[in-house]
Amino acid sequence: MEIIRTISWMKQAARNARRQERVVGLVPTMGALHEGHLSLIREAKKKCSPVIVSIFVNPKQFGPNEDFSKYPRTFEADRKALEELGVDYVFVPPPEEMYPAGFRTSVMVEGLSDRLEGRSRPGHFRGVTTVVLKLFEIVQPNLAFFGRKDAQQARILRQMAADLDLDAQLVVCPIVREPDGLAFSSRNVYLKGEERRSATALYRSLEALRREITAGERDVARLIEAMRSVIQSQQGVTLDYAEIVDADAFEPAATLWKPSYALLAARVGATRLIDNALIEPEGESIRVTV
Repeated sequence: MEIIRTISWMKQAARNARRQERVVGLVPTMGALHEGHLSLIREAKKKCSPVIVSIFVNPKQFGPNEDFSKYPRTFEADRKALEELGVDYVFVPPPEEMYPAGFRTSVMVEGLSDRLEGRSRPGHFRGVTTVVLKLFEIVQPNLAFFGRKDAQQARILRQMAADLDLDAQLVVCPIVREPDGLAFSSRNVYLKGEERRSATALYRSLEALRREITAGERDVARLIEAMRSVIQSQQGVTLDYAEIVDADAFEPAATLWKPSYALLAARVGATRLIDNALIEPEGESIRVTV
């Protein structure tokens, strides 16, 4: 496994792989790797060689009151995990390499970026799309792997790739959960004691949604209320939003007869968490994947 810290070196390594007509895979991360990240890498290993993992805590996607300085940085543990998985290259650029003095350009997907997470975290998606476009240009992957936990981010990146005629194909992989249902997140390390137990309210909220749909409930407002009630009844958890949206437009869903997402964001103490369930009609029934 080779660790690369400069854009020019990463470009050359990726260029050499493409010349050999190899399938280049990219897994963008901010480090503090957990089982969710590792599942993406395993999927990339099935389809690609070489597999490139980027580790870059992107300052442009953090707001002024967010946790950029505190965000967990665990490079040695990450390096060991990546080596054990047989990753070919780890791209670890310093901030001044990605954003040199005088950097002025940003990328924004209009419409999709100003609701839900975009409303709660102004500027967040501008930072995400800017850094991902840079990574796509540097690596020029055939396939790029993302997790469904960040469903809105994945939808925005698909739109960016389509609008800008990018060659990279996005592969969105299932959410990976801890035994009690909490979705893996690098921010889970912030949760201590009772907060960790309270955080399962997000998963329990989605399970309540699934039970209601399985029992025949189809009214979107009632389903949203079922989710909200679970979270609002959990002490120490503050709901940001609970919504059901069309999976393409990310506008509020009127019915469940098109693919949609149930999306959640909440604070557990000082830690902000997100989660979601995918809702898909199958004939006259509806499948909910949590």
